[in-house]
Amino acid sequence: MTDTITRDVVAEVTAWLEANWDPDLTVGEWWQRLGESGWAAPSWPEDWYGKGLSREESVRVGSAIADFGALGAPGGLGLLLAGPTIATHGNDEQKRRYLRDIVTGQKAWCQLFSEPGAGSDLAGLQTRAVQDGEEWVVNGQKVWTSGGQIADLGMLLARTDADVPKHQGISYFAVDMHQPGIEVRPLREMTGRALFNEVFISDARVGDDALIGGRNNGWAVANTTLAFERSGLGAGGGSAAGGAASPGTVAGDLDKRAGDFVSGGGRRGGGGGGGGLAAAFGGLNTLLIELAKANGKVKDANVRQELMRLHTLNEIARYTNLRQRALRGTGTDIPGLGNIAKLSMSNILRLQRDLGLSILGAHGTLHAYRDEEREKLNQVTKNPFATFVTEMALFAQGPPIYGGTDQIQRNIIGERVLGLPKEPSSDRVTPFRDLPKNS
Repeated sequence: MTDTITRDVVAEVTAWLEANWDPDLTVGEWWQRLGESGWAAPSWPEDWYGKGLSREESVRVGSAIADFGALGAPGGLGLLLAGPTIATHGNDEQKRRYLRDIVTGQKAWCQLFSEPGAGSDLAGLQTRAVQDGEEWVVNGQKVWTSGGQIADLGMLLARTDADVPKHQGISYFAVDMHQPGIEVRPLREMTGRALFNEVFISDARVGDDALIGGRNNGWAVANTTLAFERSGLGAGGGSAAGGAASPGTVAGDLDKRAGDFVSGGGRRGGGGGGGGLAAAFGGLNTLLIELAKANGKVKDANVRQELMRLHTLNEIARYTNLRQRALRGTGTDIPGLGNIAKLSMSNILRLQRDLGLSILGAHGTLHAYRDEEREKLNQVTKNPFATFVTEMALFAQGPPIYGGTDQIQRNIIGERVLGLPKEPSSDRVTPFRDLPKNS
């Protein structure tokens, strides 16, 4: 029954693409057409730019769009995190204000959660929001903000009451990133990229009508965002980044030709507009096999064993999602699946890192940090794929940390799924202002 439903959904979106995909539209025009049809965010409610499909079926829709050769839905954290969170906790006015601009790619979002002293202990955040009439005045610092440099809006967690326990005094805002008082500075990573940023907030303002989920209810809203994040980043979760073009007013892609962001110029069969972490690391599996064949490492029994282990981990993730889909049909699910999937992805990335460097051998010690250096390194090694493997190996340290560390995922599974006792703590009963702070 499920397979029949899947085929019907794929057939439906393919028929829609036949009638509507035009590579000569601008990115903004195409995303407006895609978003308003419900195919950009098919898991969202039908009343709010979605199709009411399951997460698994939505992944199939994204793959069908890519296979057709059309540009995929707007990428980034708007579609992945902000939109689903607002659809869950926002009032109707907030849904009208924010959701359309997300599914049509008009506005890009970033996530203003982590702070220098509040990472794994996110509830210990110290950014403050003080009410001033119908607005809130915000001061603080955020860090590890993906896409902050091109964001129009941010999902902001701020402390609105220091006289209650730390989890109870947090609120969740949609904040304008273009206003005075918000400064975004890039953080250069060991890969050479600057995907993350630190954000300094000085007397920035946000309206009371941009408070999502109610005053001091931010922890519950944030957990919804984090659940969507872990599902999107987990093994088998599909692409966390969506299409190749960037949404929002800053990146400058909205006025460009949509077909230029897919291979083959956007003609059908040109290969998809999908991408992101899942696609990148999925492609890396195939690349590692080809590299091992090319340099003879495939004859090494240990390399063959690890390649098989990598394939097995990916298959387990795939079958787990199939199992979840079957359970959903009976009204049940796999408890803690998002946390399990994220742990699985961490294990896959570490194995890809170790295996990739083992296959490259001495070339794995070489890395280029700028585009011009990559071109020179490719000429020297005569292997244009080596720089990709080493960059992925360096990047592999990040996913087990962001979106909640592996240790946090294990704690959640232990406490919320298995029912194990929590560590003794007075954090949930002591007013935040009375707790010891990180120096």
